[in-house]
Amino acid sequence: MYDLVDETPRDGTTDAADTPLLEVRDLHVEFRTREGVAKAVNGVNYSVRAGETLAILGESGSGKSVSSQAVMGILDSPPGFVTDGQILFQGQDLLKLSEKERRRIRGARMAMIFQDALSSLNPVLTVGYQLGEMFRVHQGMSRRDAKAKAIELMDRVRIPAARERVNDYPHQFSGGMRQRIMIAMALALEPDLIIADEPTTALDVTVQAQVMDLLADLQREFHMGLILITHDLGVVADVADKIAVMYAGRIVETAPVHELYKQPAHPYTKGLLQSIPRLDQKGEELYAIKGLPPSLLHIPPGCAFNPRCPQARDICRVEVPPLYAVTEQDGTESVGRGSACHFWEETVRG
Repeated sequence: MYDLVDETPRDGTTDAADTPLLEVRDLHVEFRTREGVAKAVNGVNYSVRAGETLAILGESGSGKSVSSQAVMGILDSPPGFVTDGQILFQGQDLLKLSEKERRRIRGARMAMIFQDALSSLNPVLTVGYQLGEMFRVHQGMSRRDAKAKAIELMDRVRIPAARERVNDYPHQFSGGMRQRIMIAMALALEPDLIIADEPTTALDVTVQAQVMDLLADLQREFHMGLILITHDLGVVADVADKIAVMYAGRIVETAPVHELYKQPAHPYTKGLLQSIPRLDQKGEELYAIKGLPPSLLHIPPGCAFNPRCPQARDICRVEVPPLYAVTEQDGTESVGRGSACHFWEETVRG
């Protein structure tokens, strides 16, 4: 088993005890359907400290969003079930708490930013009412005080003319402004951990950059742990401290962000990086990983990536690779690096 607990945030800070804020251990999640059991998350391990950003990357269906829903305790059950593992938040196993106890933690100590702000916000209530509800429910504030806090939050996430717009409805805001409102809702009670699930989906490139810069600035201000879930490698390059790449419900590579971009240690990660358009390759055909991700109802034996992998050999088709510790050329272990590939050396050296 290999996880990320020994890494240090980019700003060099750690929490007082130098222990993870959130630690996920051997997490398994499955969906029981008429067609069969879909194994959505298969033994996932990762950790996040205060002030640190973990990016979880992968294609649709890789299990990245399901794992975050399990952390938040918002899986639709049935059909989704956590079947094994631990989710330790500030040392407390969330899976052992009642729904009432977990509800007290959600919003107040950990919060989530969803990918579709328009469907996540109530269309018939003003944004000020929805922001203020956090304070009315959790802190017993009056409507007047809650509205004042809503305006303060809108200012903080840089929504222009917040005092005039607090009584507007979600449809009256642009996509980027709605996403800022979702960020404001997540920040309302100053949680220790925020999970952002595809926070820049459907936004243009300029607005994406603004939203990511805003998240990074707010994280530094509040010294929060941040889990950023995305399929877009370009989004995380400037904001993440470390990356966990998921495929078919498993983490297949872990690395500090700049090391992963410089030298991937798994063929899947290498393929993802090669598929990013580059200015110096104008006119060339864009690389694409052959094939499609496997059905979670029928994950192939051995390494799940083996049907699409150019390096696959007989062992890859029968033996599930552990997350090997990646070492440097001199044999020393590369801190925070792991690869679930039997032949990771070939990827790194080649």
